[in-house]
Amino acid sequence: MPPLFDYAAQAGSAIKAFAEASSDLLIQPTLRLGVTGLARSGKTVFTTALIHHLVEGHALPAFEPAQAGRLRRARLVPQPDDDVPRFPFEENFSALTEARRWPGSTDRISQFRLEIEYERSGGWRSGPATLMLDVVDYPGEWLLDLALVDQSYVAWSRATIAGTRRTGRAEIAAPWLALMRDLDPAAPLDEVLAERAANAFKAYLAALRAGAESVATTPPGRFLMPGDLAGSPMLTFAPLDRLEESQVPGSLGALMERRFEAYKSKVVEPFFREHFQRVDRQIVLVDVLSAVDSGPAALAELEEALDAVLLAFRIGRNSLLSRFFAPRADRIMFAATKADHLHQSSHDRLDALLRLLVSRAMRRTEAAGARVGTVALASVRATRETTVHDGGEVLRAVSGTPEAGEHVGDETFDGVSEAAVFPGELPADPQAVLDGAIPPGSFRFPRFRPPPVKPDALGRPGHLPQIRLDRAMQFLIGDRLT
Repeated sequence: MPPLFDYAAQAGSAIKAFAEASSDLLIQPTLRLGVTGLARSGKTVFTTALIHHLVEGHALPAFEPAQAGRLRRARLVPQPDDDVPRFPFEENFSALTEARRWPGSTDRISQFRLEIEYERSGGWRSGPATLMLDVVDYPGEWLLDLALVDQSYVAWSRATIAGTRRTGRAEIAAPWLALMRDLDPAAPLDEVLAERAANAFKAYLAALRAGAESVATTPPGRFLMPGDLAGSPMLTFAPLDRLEESQVPGSLGALMERRFEAYKSKVVEPFFREHFQRVDRQIVLVDVLSAVDSGPAALAELEEALDAVLLAFRIGRNSLLSRFFAPRADRIMFAATKADHLHQSSHDRLDALLRLLVSRAMRRTEAAGARVGTVALASVRATRETTVHDGGEVLRAVSGTPEAGEHVGDETFDGVSEAAVFPGELPADPQAVLDGAIPPGSFRFPRFRPPPVKPDALGRPGHLPQIRLDRAMQFLIGDRLT
């Protein structure tokens, strides 16, 4: 990270942290939780399920405050940041329970505040208490940009071009590379050429995301999800080949470099400063199964991406002074989502694979004094366990309602009928997965519809089934409700 930004960011964050911490410590205890992850990891579903279970007070065996009966009430209240959109909980919950469809992916930052009333666990602090839980949910694509903060335009261009040499990327990158070969960075700047290059590069990024390597993590993230920046010059740049360390003034290379730096200073750094570094606790959701099914190259890229993401966090154990002047994320949880796509016999193996993927980041994080946890979960469980017979063999399978158009082998599903699917099994040794023990495409992971959920006799919302969501809740907020 450039020193100037580093000092300015820390100063700005310290002032804001001091104001927030003064209010939190002296007036109202508050915990700020960040919900983040790479694309298709289930952030929206996780956040919706978290609100649902806290507000409705459902049984959560691994969440001690609920299991002990100490949760009195939780309710949504106005959020603290008026310049951040409210998380659309009601719309998302309706999609899950009434339409039985998954809510749309997170395409912008959003926030909500829960006021949680609880009974303290005993001792001299026994009695009623209140915790404000502020949750910030933001697109996984934005995480890709954090790696840019420390990079120059030249270094980013070279790294991105080198990335096209990875297995399976040559054909996808061919149209963009062909155009780039004809571009001279020292030639006079040309807006039309710059736009053509940017569009070709964006098409390459979109093809990566849509292809077999769906966990591709090549930034910039806003190129895939521009929002109100669509068409902006800040999104009209691309890597160039044959770059010198310094660009010729007035050249195409200089134009691209200027826009790259503008993107960092006007898009990436404000997000990093205003939101990313203000969290007390963080959950990083990961679609490990998609990476497994894409093969060892996708897993290796996912491991690199998770390590880069953790480098961006300000982590460590909080003291009174750090809470006022430089708050740190003192607990970080990695969660492998969509565990319901596997039989429960593979859930611990999925957790072990995730721990292996983040082991390097975990060691660094724990050395800084923060606690790190992992879990394999399904925020909303769409399947139940069953068995299927294959000749004389009994296979452990999952059963649910695959979405219309999903298929396994020659069978295509209609979105209405239930089906039992043997997804495959993870090896007991997680290293074997990284070493290629599972050929790409060998798992069966149709997309299941959310489960049917009916209101109870009093008309209250029904219970959304989950797998280990309560464990995640205990790790992230349980100690603050004692």
